[in-house]
Amino acid sequence: MDSKHSAPSQHPSVTHQLRRRGFLVFATGALAASALPGCMSRASSGTSSPEGGALDAAAYHSSRRYLDSRFGRIAYVERGKGEAALFLHGFPLNSFQWRGAIERLSPYRRCVAPDFMGLGYTEVAEGQSYAPAAQVDMLVELLDRLAIKSVDVIANDSGGAIAQLLVTRHPERVRTLLLTNCDVESECPPAAVLPVIEMARKGAYVDAWLAPWLADKALARSEKGFGGICYSNPSQPTDEAIEYYFAPLVRSPRGKAQAHAYTLALEDNALAGIGPALQQCTVPTRILWGTGDTLFSQSSADHLDQAFGVSRGVRRVPGAKLFFPEEYPDLIAEEARRLWGIG
Repeated sequence: MDSKHSAPSQHPSVTHQLRRRGFLVFATGALAASALPGCMSRASSGTSSPEGGALDAAAYHSSRRYLDSRFGRIAYVERGKGEAALFLHGFPLNSFQWRGAIERLSPYRRCVAPDFMGLGYTEVAEGQSYAPAAQVDMLVELLDRLAIKSVDVIANDSGGAIAQLLVTRHPERVRTLLLTNCDVESECPPAAVLPVIEMARKGAYVDAWLAPWLADKALARSEKGFGGICYSNPSQPTDEAIEYYFAPLVRSPRGKAQAHAYTLALEDNALAGIGPALQQCTVPTRILWGTGDTLFSQSSADHLDQAFGVSRGVRRVPGAKLFFPEEYPDLIAEEARRLWGIG
C-alpha cells in the first residue's frame, strides 16, 4: 500500500502484547531462547560502487575509517562523491547493515555510514553520554569534520529515533529523510525492548544473548534467535554478518560495557514532546514499513505519516520484518533515488 493517509492498521491487542513480553521475559530466563533486534544478511548482488565493488565483510572492514573526536574514535565507512547521504543503523547492529544500499547508492551520493556510540567499532570516550541526543551531537561533529553541510538521511530502528532528533534540532543539515520501521513518540522504546534494558542494567545482556548467537550462528538464525524475529528470510543473517555485528560487542570487556550503556540509554523516551517540531518540519520525508514486524506497531507507520509536515506517504513492504533494509537493498535504493529526484 502506498498512500499519504492510508487507513491505520489496528494496534496489536493487549493480550498479544502481554504474551509477546511474556515470551521475551521467558527468553531472558533461558538466556538465548529468544531475540531482539538483530542484524541482516549479505545483500543480493546489484549495482556496485565505483570504489571497489561488492561490500562483503572483508571489503567493509578494509574501508572502515576512524575520526578522533571529543566523543571518542568514531568508526565510519564512506563511499562515493558529491552530495552526501547519511545511513543510521539499528540496535544492536552497526553500519554494516547498510552495505547493500551503499553499493547501490554510492554512484549517486557520497555515502557516509557511522557506527553509533556503544555499537560496532566506535570507541567511546570515557564519561561520554550514549543518549540519543548525544548521538545527534556526535553526528553533527562528524559531518562538520568531514566538511558536509547537509545530508539525505536513511534510518532504521533506533537509528530512526536519532534521525527524528537530528531533523528537528538541525533541520538545515537534512535535505530528505527516508525512515523504515523505527521508534515513534508513542513507542520509544517499544515494549519488547524493556526486558533487554533490564538485562543490560544487570550487565547480563551481551553474555546472555549476543555471545550465544555469535558462538552458534545457526541458533542466531533460528526461531529462537534474532534472525527469526527480525528477518523474513530463514537463511539470514549470514555467518559473516553475525560475526561483524557481534564480535566487537562480545569479545572485549570494553565492547560489552559500551553495548550495555547504549541499551540503557534507550530507556527514556527520547522522542517525548517531538510532535509539534515534526509538524513544523519542512524536510520531505518518506516512510517504508515492513508488515511482518512484531516489535514496532503497524500503526506507527501512519503515526509518522501524519506527524511529519511534509510526508511523502507510506509504502508498506508485505511480510518484511524489522531489519528488512538489509534484505531489500534494491527497494531502499529505488525509494531513495525517487525521494532525491534521481531517475
